[in-house]
Amino acid sequence: MADMSDTTTVQPGAGQPDTGPSASGPKGVGLSESAVSQLTSLFAAEARDGLMLRVVVNGGGCSGFTYGFDFDDTLKDDDKTFETEGVKVVVDDASLEFIDGSVLNYVESLGGNHFQLENPNATSSCGCGSSFSVY
Repeated sequence: MADMSDTTTVQPGAGQPDTGPSASGPKGVGLSESAVSQLTSLFAAEARDGLMLRVVVNGGGCSGFTYGFDFDDTLKDDDKTFETEGVKVVVDDASLEFIDGSVLNYVESLGGNHFQLENPNATSSCGCGSSFSVY
């Protein structure tokens, strides 16, 4: 199991992980205020200690890759964790290459409520927004 000391803390309201004095390392995955609020509520409803949001990138979809989101309470050896206002996001090394510097937002609209990853690495996405490309 990985050590939790490999956690990057995000300053409240900043939306981007704090990379410290050297920006050469991963920027990670940040959370907007609306995502922090929604995830805090969802984690509380689960009533399990140590829950984190796991974000993965999978091959497939009409644009090449899809995002996956799940709750997890276990770290793997290749995981990196990023924390915003006490809410932890965990990403494996392979997925982090595609979503480094992204911000997860919770969007409420007439079309429905959903989490949306604002990924600066995506060069295109499909019309429905469920898949993306980096090439």
